[in-house]
Amino acid sequence: MEKEAKKKPVAPPKRKKVSIGEYFRGIKTETKKVVWPTRKELGSYAVVVVLTCTFFALSFWAVDSAVLAALRAVLGITF
Repeated sequence: MEKEAKKKPVAPPKRKKVSIGEYFRGIKTETKKVVWPTRKELGSYAVVVVLTCTFFALSFWAVDSAVLAALRAVLGITF
């Protein structure tokens, strides 16, 4: 059997300092690579988001109302 040599942990390479100008040039370069949605796609995505938020808001309201009604019935609480 061969003895396995203990490996030393490898330190991550040090990052070079980047100037503010280089940072913003990098941001500009990366945003040019983004595939932006068309106006039609953006509208349909917005509709999906609004409908999903409405669905969950109504669901949470219904569950909250049901729990409140159950607590009122069990504990006899009146406001």
